[in-house]
Amino acid sequence: MAGQGLALSRHSCSYLDKEEFRVLFSSIPFLYYFLPAVLFLYFLAPFKLKIFSKKTGEPVYFEVKNFILLIASLFFYAYGEPTYSLLMVATTLSSYIHGLLIDKFRGKVWAKVFLCTSVISSLAALGFFKYADFFVSNINGIFGANLNLLRLALPIGISFYTFQTLSYTVDVYRGDAKVQKSFIRLATYVALFPQLIAGPIVRYTTVEEDLSERKHTFENFGTGVTRLIVGLGKKVLIADSFGALARTLMASDEQSVVGYWVYAVAISLQLYFDFSGYSDMAIGMGRMFGFRFLENFNYPFISKSAAEFWRRWHMSLGSWFRDYLYIPLGGNRVSVPRWVLNTLIVWFATGFWHGADWTFIIWGLYFALFLMLEKFFLKKFFDKLPAVFSHIYLLFIVLVSFVIFSGNGMAGAMHDVGALFGAGGLPLFTGETGYYILSYSLVLLVGIVGATPLVKTAVLKIKETSLGGKVLNVLEPLFVLAILVTVTAYFVDGSFSPFLYFRF
Repeated sequence: MAGQGLALSRHSCSYLDKEEFRVLFSSIPFLYYFLPAVLFLYFLAPFKLKIFSKKTGEPVYFEVKNFILLIASLFFYAYGEPTYSLLMVATTLSSYIHGLLIDKFRGKVWAKVFLCTSVISSLAALGFFKYADFFVSNINGIFGANLNLLRLALPIGISFYTFQTLSYTVDVYRGDAKVQKSFIRLATYVALFPQLIAGPIVRYTTVEEDLSERKHTFENFGTGVTRLIVGLGKKVLIADSFGALARTLMASDEQSVVGYWVYAVAISLQLYFDFSGYSDMAIGMGRMFGFRFLENFNYPFISKSAAEFWRRWHMSLGSWFRDYLYIPLGGNRVSVPRWVLNTLIVWFATGFWHGADWTFIIWGLYFALFLMLEKFFLKKFFDKLPAVFSHIYLLFIVLVSFVIFSGNGMAGAMHDVGALFGAGGLPLFTGETGYYILSYSLVLLVGIVGATPLVKTAVLKIKETSLGGKVLNVLEPLFVLAILVTVTAYFVDGSFSPFLYFRF
């Protein structure tokens, strides 16, 4: 059937051509060899080393910790992308040079010229490696041409580090960030391995002070370790289980409307726990090394509107497009027709950022449609009703959106969305669908509850009591250890898959 490829071919398999990345993050080599080795060297070294210049005799400070992180990060990336690691270094060097030139000619026309060349060169590299075949295939389809596809491998993480370098040069031009004269510091920021592959999109201004001076405490390190392991658990134990459920439902010989809605729930929660799990790991590892990355998810499924959902989902991407595209276009301080155009541009770009496929573009414009409907009509309508109705509305449009997002091309996406509403005479329910729902009932329960702040709220309330706080102080490390042991068992068994957002 048209829909049976869905998330499998688009997400779970598309990046498996890069098998080497299976040993990164969700793997024993990373967790038990690479990370401990880097931590050992990092904490063994001083932050700065005073070196006296032979020519002037003046002291020069060499930032040892940053250098160790940079070398470890370059090794981390080059292990999976030996050739494209040069592209990342070139992108970083370009941003470094452009930043210096923008600062040198500040207030003059040349500053704007160098800002433009910085933006163009960064987007050109992203466009060439990520979207070249998309444009070629569409030209062939529209004009009947026979141009050969380039079939370039997508450099992993290019969308993330490109946006980071872009934000740096733009912020230097705006005066929101001081120019970084140390290439090692800037390269450490761009290549920092905890967040290099799949975000969050860390802005230079967020870590500007941490790059020059940061504090390391046992409390921060312990908090980071806990966050890292919890993120691993969310990815390996929950997200991968939902991925298995989605694959099982689509491989069923007795598909049903209910089965497709359960599939919609499964892929939505798979994406959430996969990406939020990665973000937890990045934030946790950043804290271990003394960096404070901003949160990237804030329980998006409790939202009551599309606008609120995108304030809670992939927050670093949403705020990036707001500050570097939406507001420069005029934001909402423009006429209604111009605001509509701005919204369409931003959400076209948001969808296109996720991948070179029309389904991603349609997915982005789908959210643009509901954002406009909410502004002009739906918000006033739902404000008159109990909050439960707006929440149901939000869940409905989000579940449909991720079916589009995960579709195997436009034909597959249309088939899958149609199946949600019984297209093609699909039965409402089958015995096989019931069997799979029952088999995965515990996973569904854990995922649905875990996607809400219920557990966090309960834990915080228990901690407020004297006895509860003491009990949790004992149980929490045991719980984290249990997650680590279970995840390790999955690693040994090979029952895990790479992160979905590695492909972006």
